[in-house]
Amino acid sequence: MARIFYSFALIIISPLIVFYLYILRGKRNQGYRAHFKERFGFVSKSLFTLKTKPLVFHCASVGEVLAATPLIKALQKAHPNLNILITCNTPTGRDQILNQFKNTVACSYLPIDFPFATARFLKRIKPQALCILETELWPNLMAISHKKNIPLLVINARLSEKSQQGYQKVAKLTHIIMRSITVLASHNKADAERFIELGLETSKSHVTGSIKFDITPSDEQLAKVLNLKQLYSINKNSSTEHINDERFVWVAGSTHPVEHELVLAAHQELLKKQPNALLIIAPRHPEQFDKVAELLKQSPLSFSRRSQNNYNNEQVLLADTLGELQCLYGAANVSFIGGSLIRRGGHNPLESAAFSVGVITGPHTYNFDHVYPELTKLKGAVVVDSNDELAKQLITFSQNTKACQTLGIKAAQCVTKNQGAIQKTLTIINQYLEPKP
Repeated sequence: MARIFYSFALIIISPLIVFYLYILRGKRNQGYRAHFKERFGFVSKSLFTLKTKPLVFHCASVGEVLAATPLIKALQKAHPNLNILITCNTPTGRDQILNQFKNTVACSYLPIDFPFATARFLKRIKPQALCILETELWPNLMAISHKKNIPLLVINARLSEKSQQGYQKVAKLTHIIMRSITVLASHNKADAERFIELGLETSKSHVTGSIKFDITPSDEQLAKVLNLKQLYSINKNSSTEHINDERFVWVAGSTHPVEHELVLAAHQELLKKQPNALLIIAPRHPEQFDKVAELLKQSPLSFSRRSQNNYNNEQVLLADTLGELQCLYGAANVSFIGGSLIRRGGHNPLESAAFSVGVITGPHTYNFDHVYPELTKLKGAVVVDSNDELAKQLITFSQNTKACQTLGIKAAQCVTKNQGAIQKTLTIINQYLEPKP
């Protein structure tokens, strides 16, 4: 009965959902209008004429795609003939899938959780198993998968106390979700216990750690980082005898509205002490690229756009490209991870830490409360409460190279110390793969 009410409510608000996705989001990003039929389960015919059933990974957006990439590539290496379909919810997530995997996997949007759309999707795809990243727990998707005997694996699972309280408010619906889960691989024991308290059978729960720690820069990435350093780290205003002098470079990654302005203000303070410092600002969403460019035009800061490839020693580089943020982190002295000076819960600091680049964050990091406590405990990250504190911390690191380098070393050590989740997760997934025909 709970799922009936949920489905009925979803259908009632469906015009608003379509208006939001196709009209509002589509106006700012045309990618939301492309492949729109997939939102209702009408996937490409090529996806349901595969000779073998695909293994489906659902990654909500960019962050989940990046986290799952090493896991999926390890799976591809172990099972070269395995058909893999990766679903997502956003155009940027879709772009990241194509960027990371090219044509080695299939790609589609996950349907909106209407019962008819989900049933159509599962009937056409016929997955051998469904792997859900983190907490994308859609009641109809999970209940219908369970009814069709499709193994449902929740991997890299996390559940905050706040989210647990939300699920407790809809206990009957939550019970359906927990009953549908075949196996759950969680970040830590506390996350696992929260799922169990919501009704998950204890025998279905495993603690594997976070696959986000299992990130290792590739040779290709390291080569690109070296190239980026040559482009942006050398102070072109130096005299001939000091032509190799390096400037202080910091990256503000995944920034949001309001936060953009705070970052630019901090950089102006830094420039008073370090006139040759460079800020590379990478807005979280592509629709913000032009808006940040407009902010820069109205500021006293000189800037160029990464997409135009015409950098000439400006004070700010607007990173208006996709798929480059990890390497841009690698080219910096220190990084600021956005979504944290405002109440957005922060973004993944490990993309920076893996390149031995230390992290500065704001106080709002609840989306990564499984990462930041360890990272700050091991002194690979520092927390600031405002743009004024951010500026002071940047000035300190620009004047104390050793302290900045130590922060990066500690960040990388934190990543290495917590690795191993991918192998544990692969062991679980392998149990649910259908035997080769």
